[in-house]
Amino acid sequence: MSIIEKAAGKLEKEGTPSVKQAPAVPSNSGNELGSGTDNSANETLQGFSPTFAAPPGPKRITLNLAKMRQYGIVTPDEGRTQVAEQFRVIKRPLLTNAFNKGAGMIKNGNLIMVTSALAGEGKSFCTVNLAMSIAMEMDRTVLLVDADVARPTLPKILGLGTERGLLDLLLDEKLDMADVLIKTDIEKLTLLTAGKRHSHSTELLASQSMASLLRELAQRYADRVVIFDSPPILLTSEARVLASQMGQIVLVVEAETTSQQTVKETLRQIESCDVVNLIYNKARSFSGGEYYGYYYHEPA
Repeated sequence: MSIIEKAAGKLEKEGTPSVKQAPAVPSNSGNELGSGTDNSANETLQGFSPTFAAPPGPKRITLNLAKMRQYGIVTPDEGRTQVAEQFRVIKRPLLTNAFNKGAGMIKNGNLIMVTSALAGEGKSFCTVNLAMSIAMEMDRTVLLVDADVARPTLPKILGLGTERGLLDLLLDEKLDMADVLIKTDIEKLTLLTAGKRHSHSTELLASQSMASLLRELAQRYADRVVIFDSPPILLTSEARVLASQMGQIVLVVEAETTSQQTVKETLRQIESCDVVNLIYNKARSFSGGEYYGYYYHEPA
């Protein structure tokens, strides 16, 4: 049974109301109450009140939208901003690829990994903004996964604590998906943190358990986009393992800093994925005052 199927079964089972059973009332037909029949059962019934067990489910948090805006993150209550408009442009081809049917269908197209060649290019900034922008779609939901298991950045941006997450799920067969998912007050956005650090994180991400998890995530929910904040490609082996299992990759390139040779080497490392999109980040304005790319406030 898959991880997600176990979680669904657990929720279904534990979500059923549990009613306290009262003692059976013996029939008085043809008998007198004094002939060994205890009328305390009738008293028990009169004071009986059913109790219902609260169904378990994912943890729920309220995001600090004001703090997120300080990081330059798009929020639902912010209105039309330059960054919001830029990510509206970015997400559209990704969504088209994710849910396109027919001859042009991309396998696992709704699994999208955001990465960079090196640290500090703004990949986590772009990851969160992309997830927030897609969460504002009318008919899509988003699962944002922190797969930067060596240097998680999403907890800082989103104000999360030390939570069980992806690596814990892969390590513990008894742990269900419902135990590690975090629901947010943004209705269509759910989070999965990196979890506890592990010395064999690369092997865990390359395991059959991870492959099964990704397959379930890609196929179980028809409207869901799963976005992974990945480690930098040239600094860790985890990113290359993840890249081989993604439907789409978004490569963040820092303007005027990342060399062409670095970009070419990065693209070579992720050539197993057929669909790679580039974001030119921290770009200055071109002639005519138009901007291409994004500015972000904190290294990620």
